[in-house]
Amino acid sequence: MPSRCAAEEEWGRLISPTTQPAPKLLYYVTEDWYFVSHRLALAVAAKAAGYDVCVATRVRTHGEQIKIAGLRLIPFENSRSNLNPLKELWTLARLIRLYRRERPDVIHHVAMKPVLYGSIAAKWAGRPLVVNAFGGLGWLFSSGALTARAMKPAIRWWLRRLLRFGTALVQNPDDAQLLVRVGVPDSNIRLIPGSGVDLDRFSPRPEANAMPTVVLPARLIWEKGVAEFVEAARILRQRGIAARFVLAGEPDRENPSAVPADCILEWVRSGVIEHLGWVEDMPELLGESHVVCLPSFYGEGIPKSLIEAAAAGRAIVTTDTPGCREIVRHEENGLLVPPRDARALSEALARLIEDPELRQCMGNRGRVRAVQEFGIARVIDQTLAIYAEAGRNRP
Repeated sequence: MPSRCAAEEEWGRLISPTTQPAPKLLYYVTEDWYFVSHRLALAVAAKAAGYDVCVATRVRTHGEQIKIAGLRLIPFENSRSNLNPLKELWTLARLIRLYRRERPDVIHHVAMKPVLYGSIAAKWAGRPLVVNAFGGLGWLFSSGALTARAMKPAIRWWLRRLLRFGTALVQNPDDAQLLVRVGVPDSNIRLIPGSGVDLDRFSPRPEANAMPTVVLPARLIWEKGVAEFVEAARILRQRGIAARFVLAGEPDRENPSAVPADCILEWVRSGVIEHLGWVEDMPELLGESHVVCLPSFYGEGIPKSLIEAAAAGRAIVTTDTPGCREIVRHEENGLLVPPRDARALSEALARLIEDPELRQCMGNRGRVRAVQEFGIARVIDQTLAIYAEAGRNRP
């Protein structure tokens, strides 16, 4: 795999230092918080490698953090949930104008809506170098809701048309195979497992000498297995197993499957779970936890929360589903359970709650896997190599 230095040398050969400016790299992501959480380190590394980096995103709470990192921020209002055709056409028109104005050399789209809209806009704007990154295939491909089922055929058609050009970047083999079945050429697909983890920031700490704490860190949508987690907590409390069960995250208001706030409040009032809300300091939370649980049946890529848990040396309970099983090897660094099965989930959690030596052993193995496979430097090197490859294939 080419190194970061190799990627920089490649761009040096592609441009003439006396006649050309630095290659411009534009990220299009719907939410500023998601960019900071999943792509900020990559963008900073790209800037250090010689790219002129700008970020187009909806600015809410993390705009200053993006600017402090030395990146040019382009506020771009859009919605992940809006289905009004006129508003969506207006968003697409604004995006085309943005691409024509900025004239980026490489455009990196992140998640389904930016991939679809951004790919259309890039073709209209005459910008051929596109990297389309999927952090999983999301709600549309995992939900059984009528809206999702109705939209899926059209989304498949658009993916088949749009992903014939540029590079499709996925995080797990199942998603790669799905895109091939949709009709995307295999030669256009690249696999990089996850968005990486800062191995210094997320490092093992000794377990707190307190009641075992099981934490579910995620956006609170039903497909993340929130209901199954709560039911498993009820089962274990009825069995007299002493533990804290904690939700760390907020409902995603723009997702049709967001867990209602009054439902969460009722769970808290009944004493089944605790709710921390949005947690900024995840290393501290993981240091205070004993087990990390994500009973997801969502269309995951590789959940960043599980990569962070492994790096922090915590045993994991998750589902045997695409993305989740890429980070957890059953009985090695955690336990895999069937999706939507609260009873099986409760049994797996009980094993780890009652066996601190097993937790420690699995946590140690998870740390080794994180170091070997999921470090942020590895992801950065692989992604910069893809940017350089896009430059080589420039028409």
